[in-house]
Amino acid sequence: MERCLNRRAWVAGFEKPKTSPNSLEPSTTVLSPYLKFGCLSPRLFYHRVQEIYDAFPKHASPPVSLHGQLLWREFFYLCGYTVPNFGKMEGNPICKQVPWAEGPEAEARLAAWAGARTGYPWIDAAMTQLRQEGWLHHLARHAVACFLTRGDLWVSWERGAAVFDRLLLDADWSLNSANWMWLSCSSFFYQYFRCYSPVAFGKKTDPDGEYIKKYLPQLRNFPKKYIYEPWLAPKSMQESCGCVIGVDYPEPIVDHSIISKENMAKMKQAYANQPGSAEGGSASLPLSGRGAITGEAAAAGESRSGAKKRPGKKTTAKEEQKMDSASSGTAGKKKVKGGPAIAGTSKKKQKTLLEGGFGKQHGMDGDGK
Repeated sequence: MERCLNRRAWVAGFEKPKTSPNSLEPSTTVLSPYLKFGCLSPRLFYHRVQEIYDAFPKHASPPVSLHGQLLWREFFYLCGYTVPNFGKMEGNPICKQVPWAEGPEAEARLAAWAGARTGYPWIDAAMTQLRQEGWLHHLARHAVACFLTRGDLWVSWERGAAVFDRLLLDADWSLNSANWMWLSCSSFFYQYFRCYSPVAFGKKTDPDGEYIKKYLPQLRNFPKKYIYEPWLAPKSMQESCGCVIGVDYPEPIVDHSIISKENMAKMKQAYANQPGSAEGGSASLPLSGRGAITGEAAAAGESRSGAKKRPGKKTTAKEEQKMDSASSGTAGKKKVKGGPAIAGTSKKKQKTLLEGGFGKQHGMDGDGK
């Protein structure tokens, strides 16, 4: 903690969405394991950070600041304590009931994801880091969680949460369950039409693929044009790079550009089947009789335009058509027909929303506090 707090200006200006998910050195505090095991008091850390904020009037603010990360932690602890069956889908009053895939194919997809064999280098590099080091940046956690669930593989968030619980040094039941519900659009966040691209997202902060080369050395000789999509490289190039796709590294397990759209349709249908819930909107769900969690409004208190949002306000079909999904391999390059990238937001806010992981979120499992 002291080493972290010595970087006073950095602490004061820390905003989690602005950190890098694939830097070779951590871009967050990496204090989450110490908080999880009780080696670091969250109260002490909160007040020590406040001392720095007092010296820097223009410091960052919640929910993206370091204080914001601690507040999210406490909020999810409260949810874990008060919500019945918080770590499950069935019997969980705040969790969308989604018919996730089951059977041999789902098991095979889960195994490929957990074993870093999806054929998508950004996803596989992140899962390799998780297995080797027991830690991932929160946006890398977001990307692999979205990929396993609603983004590509349509496997239950409970299965992914179990893998994280086994492998993460900072695994924390309440935070882990909450974040998997969030990223699978099962609770807290409901904009299922926004989806991480397993190709485009990593390029934003690591266009040369240095992170991929570190954790997937079999791909290290590929030029940056193909490092995120090695299956597109000519066969002669694959051979010269010493890695033939389908032999030395897997082919993509699914076609993201197709499956992500199919999964959005499945999610839309699942939302429509929820009793008393607004389709695709920010439906209010009871928090064990002690108030309500109201979709995006509970997380950020804002609509896409930045105005205060009424709990339970529906999103119309026309509004949905105007919102981009940031999905497919062309994410960040191609707009969904019918509207701008994120309707009603400035370019600056669009960048914050997408790079921050669908809005003012905190990190998976609270890493970086």
